[in-house]
Amino acid sequence: MSDLPDRISLREVGPRDGLQNEDPVPTDAKVALIDQLSQTGVRRIEAVSFVHPKAIPQMADADDVWRQIRRAAAVRYSALVPNSRGATRALDAGFAELEAVVSASDTHNRKNVNRSTEESLDDIAIIIDQAHQAGATCQVIVSTAWGCPYEGEVPVQRTVAVASRAVADGADSVSFGDTTGMATPSRVQALVGAFRSRHPQTGVNLHFHNTRGTGLANVLTALELGVADFDASVGGLGGCPYAPGATGNIATEELIYMVEDMGVATGIDLAAMIEAAAAAERIVGRTLPSQVLRAGPRTRTIAP
Repeated sequence: MSDLPDRISLREVGPRDGLQNEDPVPTDAKVALIDQLSQTGVRRIEAVSFVHPKAIPQMADADDVWRQIRRAAAVRYSALVPNSRGATRALDAGFAELEAVVSASDTHNRKNVNRSTEESLDDIAIIIDQAHQAGATCQVIVSTAWGCPYEGEVPVQRTVAVASRAVADGADSVSFGDTTGMATPSRVQALVGAFRSRHPQTGVNLHFHNTRGTGLANVLTALELGVADFDASVGGLGGCPYAPGATGNIATEELIYMVEDMGVATGIDLAAMIEAAAAAERIVGRTLPSQVLRAGPRTRTIAP
């Protein structure tokens, strides 16, 4: 394990990617969760998305949530935007980090934002320019990077081509999203290798789901490839409303538990993140899939 990164950067996506897949949560509960997460040591939080409320009613209160949270100086907060209108809202609200999303699968892209992949890429070029003119950054997320629930297999060259268009248009970094949990370690190797061979200087973030139980195995493979930037969701909240069966982001506390035990630092207090996962479970009112939330770390013992 000596060739693994010394440290990884982790973006907590529960407040956005997690809660958008649940029944609408009250604004004050969202604010409380983000404030609690901000005190765990996590340095990046995807706070909200600026989407049309008819499309994702769970995010209709994005402006209110952003106004009410207690922003920690050490935390970078980002917003997901589906189009240039959303980017304008996010920038007007004061966000300095935007995430624009496009699907490698044309069918999923149409289901998600009612336009083709190429049309979304055209709009993303505008979003990137908007962000840069405002002094903000823009990461382009390529979803369905390893497969689509409608089309099935998405060829590596297709995913790389979509990401390459974003890089050519000035994306600050690229994230590959495993929207339906179709990635496996060999597929992670193939895509990361192909993209890096074309864009060795572009930052790469990976966003895995655990839908088919391979989430942390994919993280380990990525670590062995030197990837040091991951998304995770507190308690394992999340999924995709336009991808049937795509529940279950990898749980933040499970990722922290695994990599820290391997000597890879996160800077995050595991106990505090487990407490945040318990709070997230209370907020949504259902049992979340995180096993570390249930069992705790291996250092937790039972009195004889």
